[in-house]
Amino acid sequence: MNQIHSGAFARPLCFVSLLMASAAIAQITAPEILPVYVLTATRTPTALTTTGSYVDSFSAADLARMQLSSLSSALSGIAGAPIFASGAAGGVTSLFLRGANSNQTLFLVDGIRFNDPNTDYGVALGGMSVAAGDSLEVVHGPQSTLYGGEAVGGVLALHAARGAGLGTQSRSFEAGAFGTLQGAIHAQGGDRGSAYNFSAMGGSTQNSRPNNDFTSATYALRLDRQINPRLALGATVRGFLSQYGSPGDRYTNDPDNKDSESNQLGTIFLEYNPTPMWTTKAVLGGQDRRFVARDPGPDGLVETVVKNQRIVFDGQSTLQVGEQHRVTAGLTTEGHHTRNTGFGNIDQRQQLIAIFVQDEWTPVPRVFLTAGLRSDDHDTFGRATTGRVTAAWLSQNTRWKIRATYGTAFRAPSFLDLYGQSSFYVGNSALRPEQAQGWDAGFDYFFPHNRGSLSATWFDTRFNNLITFDFAVFPGTVRNVGRALTRGGEFSGKWGFEQVVQMRLAYTYLEADDLTHGTRLLRRPRHSGALDLWHNFNGGLSAGAGLTWQAQREDVDAATYATIRAEDYAIARIYTAWQVSARVTLKMRMENIFNKKYEEVNGYPQLGLGFFGGLEIKF
Repeated sequence: MNQIHSGAFARPLCFVSLLMASAAIAQITAPEILPVYVLTATRTPTALTTTGSYVDSFSAADLARMQLSSLSSALSGIAGAPIFASGAAGGVTSLFLRGANSNQTLFLVDGIRFNDPNTDYGVALGGMSVAAGDSLEVVHGPQSTLYGGEAVGGVLALHAARGAGLGTQSRSFEAGAFGTLQGAIHAQGGDRGSAYNFSAMGGSTQNSRPNNDFTSATYALRLDRQINPRLALGATVRGFLSQYGSPGDRYTNDPDNKDSESNQLGTIFLEYNPTPMWTTKAVLGGQDRRFVARDPGPDGLVETVVKNQRIVFDGQSTLQVGEQHRVTAGLTTEGHHTRNTGFGNIDQRQQLIAIFVQDEWTPVPRVFLTAGLRSDDHDTFGRATTGRVTAAWLSQNTRWKIRATYGTAFRAPSFLDLYGQSSFYVGNSALRPEQAQGWDAGFDYFFPHNRGSLSATWFDTRFNNLITFDFAVFPGTVRNVGRALTRGGEFSGKWGFEQVVQMRLAYTYLEADDLTHGTRLLRRPRHSGALDLWHNFNGGLSAGAGLTWQAQREDVDAATYATIRAEDYAIARIYTAWQVSARVTLKMRMENIFNKKYEEVNGYPQLGLGFFGGLEIKF
């Protein structure tokens, strides 16, 4: 095992010490805090002080203040969620939540899944923007009991917020390094009867390599209507479109390869509350994705087209049984069709139906227990059953919470795994889903007046039946023989003082081992973290600084394909805003301020120092 550098711990521990000292001082006269609610951990609005899971979140206001407009940059500040991009803006990006593979983390968008084993979200993760009205929640650990397959490392949930208050509008523009030009519009408003929230943003950048231009557009719309006191209806429409010059690694430098993506998603949702103790929700949604890779060469055009279509119905009812139990039960059905002209020439359909039940139980005051069970039945490979239990204890002064969870999860085999065929490969229709069992335990401290929190969690996840390639036979195939273990610690903190100071801190220690081959899992850093500090100087002027770092990870050399020790790196940014008037704000940010030359994925250089300036106008 490599030695742990003391410097990797020094910065996060220093800030944790400062935050803990603030907590001790605040506790002397701390009044009872108001609850902050999260949705994804239990599929019901739950106070953060009572949930047994570790949940991290960014509000739309958080992201705007830090001038983080891309989905990947927002996730980079979350503990346990290292992100690595194959290139600059627009490149395919991977997320390793708690060391799980990128396809073992579920991405929910407006209540329905955005990915499955056949529908990749790496392109969207690398280029999609976060809408001005979006909030982001990340629930860590196995979550298949509530959300089905792929929720092994956890669940990312992106929600379009309901419009509120008098109608407002804004326009923003930004230009800067690498030929970057982009703009955005936002309009929202609403009352108890109806509401709307619309955002659209897009632009282009040349990045820094030949054939590496990236052009994209992201839009999101939410509409709400309160029919009567018991019934509410709504709809969301969201889309991402992109064109990306994909030169490959720095040894390839392909001058012609182009990728394009169109990913459209829409939902209609209903909430019915026949009594104060009974709530019913239903979502009908659909997704249409088309990805095209074009590579003109000496032998002509090589084109790969991937099409994914999905229709989903998700319904649940929640019943409050006395003061101690809240029971949620639901049904999910899904039809999915994938066509892939690439390796395997796939044209397959899949249907699934799932039922789940969950009981949130408070046996005594300040003790919160949750237990759930789910069964997913796929017409391709069969049934997968998962379960989950959580426990939390809240101190009498509501300052401290101790929590623990245990859950199982699965990832379904892909159509390529099951049915793919070529001269050198044949699928295995007898495959079973990949399985995982994970537990965690930790504590949270809540600052008074909702000023923030501190969290520490130890986690342990074991993977079985991993689908791996069998080189011992010809043609090659895949089998359920892989095993892996990920474990470590997540530490996070956020603290704010009114509108004057805001701080966020995240640090993760991760051991990630391939037990089948006795090696470390690739691209899982042993140490990773992020820090952001923002200050309001009054007079309309504010400024902030951010830092992300990764240390001790392994990768594959892009030239030799040998396993190598990847470089450690720390990247800093600064940003500032000046509110000239009630309607006009000037913004500036500098990324990679020390002009660090680094590669998140070996062979794919990241951008150097970049300066960007913008203007926001509100109406």
